[in-house]
Amino acid sequence: MDFTSPSVRYTYDMSNNPFFKKDSQNYINSLSVKELNTLGNASLLDIYLSTGNVVEPHIHQNATELVYVVSGSAIVSLVNPFTKELLNFTVTPGQVALVPQGWWHYEMATVDNTHLIAVFDAPVPEFIGGSDLLRLTPASVFAHTYCLDEAKVKETLAPITDTVVIGPPKSCLQQGQVQGQMKHQPHASHHNQHYYHQEGTVNRDYELLQQQQQLFQQQFQVQDQPQHGTYAAEPQRIPTQEQEQFRSQQQLQEQQRQQFIQQQQQLPFLQRQLIGNGWDQF
Repeated sequence: MDFTSPSVRYTYDMSNNPFFKKDSQNYINSLSVKELNTLGNASLLDIYLSTGNVVEPHIHQNATELVYVVSGSAIVSLVNPFTKELLNFTVTPGQVALVPQGWWHYEMATVDNTHLIAVFDAPVPEFIGGSDLLRLTPASVFAHTYCLDEAKVKETLAPITDTVVIGPPKSCLQQGQVQGQMKHQPHASHHNQHYYHQEGTVNRDYELLQQQQQLFQQQFQVQDQPQHGTYAAEPQRIPTQEQEQFRSQQQLQEQQRQQFIQQQQQLPFLQRQLIGNGWDQF
């Protein structure tokens, strides 16, 4: 860099370089060596999000990312490709979260007026969004590779027609969902309920998990209740074959219970939090 050149720039207004804008509360401005030629091997994104909005799952194939919280609160989630784990970190003002180069990750605001600064160790960070992978990969490839119903894959992915960047898209109005939140508010009794209750709305993931838990309780409530009638009062009258069948059914139900617990642990992070675990335990 020739610092004697008249073209040298030392300042820049990032509002002049929008990277993406969803609305007045959810947008990203960027700064790279293209805008500030004295920047060197660094760049950053200035990110503004409201509750429930997500910087879509993506990777930066050429840079490590350091996320710093200026205001608000966010959950930074990343997939460790070595341990095959989904890691979730809640960060608040003054805290940071690091995403190694090339790792799959995303950020979600948990309160309104969340302001993040993402710093990169590259002059121009490269971006590959999950929406592009989903919309550009043929449905037939997904169906064949993962043994899925091609028609259902096409139907599911059809609404993704462009790079999302900040989701849910403005056009997302599924099942009463508006901007990633529900208009009605189911009861919540866990210690993390403040996350889902924001100005009379609730995240759709909460309702989905509530439905799963209700189905789970209905499926196994018989096993959890004391036995009555013939089996409880007069077990000696049960034939040996029926006893074996009953025990086998109990073992099968216990296996199903354990499988359910394992499935819960693999749920998207919003649903997993409802089980009562803290983010730092994942």
